[in-house]
Amino acid sequence: MQAEIAYLLRTLIPGGRVLTECPISTADGVKAADIAWASQQRVRELGSRGCFPKAPDICVEVLSPGNTDAEISEKMALYFDAGATEVWICGMAGNMQFYTSPDGPPANASRLCPHSGRA
Repeated sequence: MQAEIAYLLRTLIPGGRVLTECPISTADGVKAADIAWASQQRVRELGSRGCFPKAPDICVEVLSPGNTDAEISEKMALYFDAGATEVWICGMAGNMQFYTSPDGPPANASRLCPHSGRA
C-alpha cells in the first residue's frame, strides 16, 4: 500500500515531493509518517535538516494489525499539531480516510488531492 500511495501522490499532485518514512519533529519527539507529501515551501523549510521542523502538508499512516486506535489518534494529533494540513489513514484493505483536523470526522475526499480515493 505504501508504494502505491506514494506513486499516486506523485502522479496526482505535481509540484511537491513525496517521501516515505518521513521524519517529523513533533511535541512527542520525532515521528515517522509512512508516506508524506510536502509542498515546495515545506521542502525549502526542511533545508539540509534530517527531520521536518514543520509537518509536510499531507501525512499518511498505513494501518497494520499491530496498530491501535489510540496510537493512530495520537499520531494524527501530533501531525496536526506540527502543522499538517491533512492526515490520511489507509486501512488494511486499502480504504482511505481523509482528516482535516484531529477532532473531526473523516472528510469525503482530500482537499489537497481531490482525485484521491482507494489505494
